[in-house]
Amino acid sequence: MFGSVRGKRVRKALDTVSWGRAEEILRELDPDDAHEKITITVAGERFIADCESRKLGKETVGKYKLLKTEMSEAFGKMEVKRVSPDDLAKYRETWKLAPISSRKKLERLRTFFRFAEERGWTRHNPALKLKAPIAKPNPKLPFTDSEMEKILWAAEQYPELYPMSGEYGKKVKPFILVLRYAGLRIRDGVCLKTSDVKDGKIFIHTQKTGTPVWVPIPQTVVEALASIKTFGSYFFWSGNGLPKSGVADWQRTLSKVFDDAGVKGNPHRFRHTFATTLLQNGVSIENVAALLGHASSAITSKHYDHWVKARQDELESAVIKSWGANR
Repeated sequence: MFGSVRGKRVRKALDTVSWGRAEEILRELDPDDAHEKITITVAGERFIADCESRKLGKETVGKYKLLKTEMSEAFGKMEVKRVSPDDLAKYRETWKLAPISSRKKLERLRTFFRFAEERGWTRHNPALKLKAPIAKPNPKLPFTDSEMEKILWAAEQYPELYPMSGEYGKKVKPFILVLRYAGLRIRDGVCLKTSDVKDGKIFIHTQKTGTPVWVPIPQTVVEALASIKTFGSYFFWSGNGLPKSGVADWQRTLSKVFDDAGVKGNPHRFRHTFATTLLQNGVSIENVAALLGHASSAITSKHYDHWVKARQDELESAVIKSWGANR
């Protein structure tokens, strides 16, 4: 192996076929390594402090905290610079995640080691050696008109089917209408404030990106919101406890509605319905991205590109023209 010790070129047989072990031996030959000796646990704490000082979103910081806890348990007091790609590969083997979730977690792992590398605690980013799993995104299917009719019918029956729900039951249909016609994520819908509905529009800062968005809504949705009793400052949440508790309650409620309607679905499909309806009616991918609160239109394009009407019209036109060319 070729390397350098104290700035001098070194050629030495290391009797190993492992690149990670070779780097470790080289570091041992250089005891005066200038890198600060930082353990995974300490590095994790410093990393989280940096994330919080940068004002990253609570959900993002929460995921990084979970990663920090897992890595502290897996590597303990091991120095950051001693962690090899093989160590990380063994750590990844403990993940019980779907391919898409695994890819996202790997990105967080790479971000952590990039932070450590920038701080000078390690000379390389071992997470870059791990190949990302193959993840095929699920198609973003909207609800059909028929499915929406069934869902809204079931929502209207909810107060009678579940009389113990009281005033909460009367909020089910308005909640569904808000998700469908404003394209909100369920958390944003739960946290919708009464002050955010003005002049037939909903103004929100999406919880995920913090992007300010104005979303016009039909008059029927405005009237539905006006017909319900509010929970203090919110339409669909008491404001007590954590939002995730309210989200969990509404997820269970919507699950009952889907069952009663005989429709297979989840709350996010209302958002897909909102987006695909706009795209099929000729709204640009950039404007749909803004309405969805996406940080970039590339994100919208990744999930909804096949629903863009202009592109579909162009493809159909090209096929029709080919008929004439082949005659």
